[in-house]
Amino acid sequence: MQTAIPGLHHVTAMCASPQENIDFYVKSLGRRLVKRTVNFDEPGTYHLYYGDHAGSPGTIITFFPFVDAGPGRAGPGMASAMALSAPAGGIGDAAEMLAEHGIDFVGPVERFGESVITFADPDRMPLEIVERPGQDYGHIAGITLWVRDPEPSARVLTDVMGLTAMGEERDDHGQRLRFKTTDSTTVDLLRAETRVPGAMGAGTFHHVAFRVPDHETHLAWRERVASAGLDVTPVIDRQYFDAIYFREPGGVLFEIATDPPGFATDEPVETLGQTLKLPPRYEAVRDRIEKILPPIRVPA
Repeated sequence: MQTAIPGLHHVTAMCASPQENIDFYVKSLGRRLVKRTVNFDEPGTYHLYYGDHAGSPGTIITFFPFVDAGPGRAGPGMASAMALSAPAGGIGDAAEMLAEHGIDFVGPVERFGESVITFADPDRMPLEIVERPGQDYGHIAGITLWVRDPEPSARVLTDVMGLTAMGEERDDHGQRLRFKTTDSTTVDLLRAETRVPGAMGAGTFHHVAFRVPDHETHLAWRERVASAGLDVTPVIDRQYFDAIYFREPGGVLFEIATDPPGFATDEPVETLGQTLKLPPRYEAVRDRIEKILPPIRVPA
């Protein structure tokens, strides 16, 4: 079995308007809508997946659009920012891209020796672009988790999940501890210097999903997480990957997802995201679901 989690599979968040979300991530950030389906637990709501052209694990950002959702508030026990990658020397191009689309940003500033710019999506969800040699544009470079006490969370990241501790820094947001997966994706633990609780809503992160290469490895990881005393779900079939879920000690919801079968399991790579795909159990009520969902248009 693997002794270390290789990287992130996807990050899932909440938004309000599905059309504003699509316009921003496709038109402004250049992501491809690789899957339009529904929230498997609440099929009256879309589940939108963005990624690279092939929908590769490690490039995937997903959203639950709740049209009437009020704004959320990040707080302890939640992810507080996600970073996308820019290659060496590419931070200036990234800043220029944001400026061309009228997106306000701050930076670049230096963090752990890397150049970082920060901005937000239409629901004010915090995003970053980090210049990282060896990575192409648009991969998920890292995630920041906001926790009251980083130490128990750090032990899970290192002792259970096999991430490497990379040191700590203090910035305008507080004390930041950094950890790295085997593919150099970073996980930062930011000590929460507030007692104000978070509130789930538009513009907040729902969960963070790590990746494993196959189903056999996935089962072994489930046993490893359970053996560490963490309350982990049974394996759940998400159609495009299998998933298990658990909360790390700081309260952030973690998922471990399989790379296969992938997003081309029910439509060709060339036409990913063009039509609504449903799990088999909802096909009998497709007409009803399609009437509930708001119409969306994907920019060229």
